[in-house]
Amino acid sequence: MSNFPVIASILSEKNLGEFVKDKYNLDEKFQCKLFRTGVNHTYFISDKNNKYVIRVYCYDWRTKTEIKEELRLLQLLKENSLSVSYPIPDKENNLIQEINAPEGLRYIVLFSYAEGEKMRFMDNETCFEMGFLMAKFHNISSNKSINRTNYNSELLLTKSYERLTEFFSEDLSEMKYLKKTGIEITKKFQDIEQSEFQKGIVHLDIWYDNVSVKNKEEITIFDFDNCGNGFLFLDISYFLIQLFHIESDKEVYESKVESFLNGYRKVREITEKEIKLIPEAGASIFAFYLGVQAKRFDWSNIFLTENYLKMFVGRIKTWKEYYESKEISVANKDLS
Repeated sequence: MSNFPVIASILSEKNLGEFVKDKYNLDEKFQCKLFRTGVNHTYFISDKNNKYVIRVYCYDWRTKTEIKEELRLLQLLKENSLSVSYPIPDKENNLIQEINAPEGLRYIVLFSYAEGEKMRFMDNETCFEMGFLMAKFHNISSNKSINRTNYNSELLLTKSYERLTEFFSEDLSEMKYLKKTGIEITKKFQDIEQSEFQKGIVHLDIWYDNVSVKNKEEITIFDFDNCGNGFLFLDISYFLIQLFHIESDKEVYESKVESFLNGYRKVREITEKEIKLIPEAGASIFAFYLGVQAKRFDWSNIFLTENYLKMFVGRIKTWKEYYESKEISVANKDLS
């Protein structure tokens, strides 16, 4: 009996480990362990002294060209001494492996391991270093582009909303809010599309879960799977919206925002016009990731429910209302 077709599979730790050890000429003492599944599948392969990360791209998620562009960016950043998790070449100097999984062709890349720990509650010093590191990244990526997606309002908002309509009624108050907010933000983004606002290559997913911190100041960025082209303030906005929802005390939040921006400004300028667009940019990226979850329904179906939609859209509302109230407060002070 032939094997029944599948839409997704999880590769055997043992067999993947043997495959990688052979391709990269690693010692037999290296052991491979599955870390987590998700948009892509992540494994660790290690011995007593060394550790690497294996990313197994899910079927039909990224083209080989897109992966090549991601790795080309990482090599550029490494060459410029930016602290990132970078691709490791095999013994024949190849960066990308291919395997025939039950669902179809899947790609594999071996990455360096980012030393340190994930720090959900960063102190001001670490926030300063995060801003400093992001600005260094933007200094390298500014005015450059890669052969990957362009993060504009259509992709971030319009297409994300369309994907969500496949799962949720447009009559839901959360869907109405996303549509209305999407139209408003799209208008603002279109107005500045051909402006002097800084563009380049963005990571689009820099937050505590994608950085490792060692001794507060040694920070390594990883997981560039969503890198693409767009306004550089998108990266700033996404870090800040995540920080906003982590820090319940908004005075502490504001203090950390100031530290982050001070670190950024030590290396690179950010204009007041860009700062004013941070609320819209943060909201648009959250909307985008809702669309990603809808697109990747095969792995997100556990939580892609109406309750989850209410929670996630609630976060967007809280974020936007916070900054809208700040604007009103500032305007009232100016009038007094």
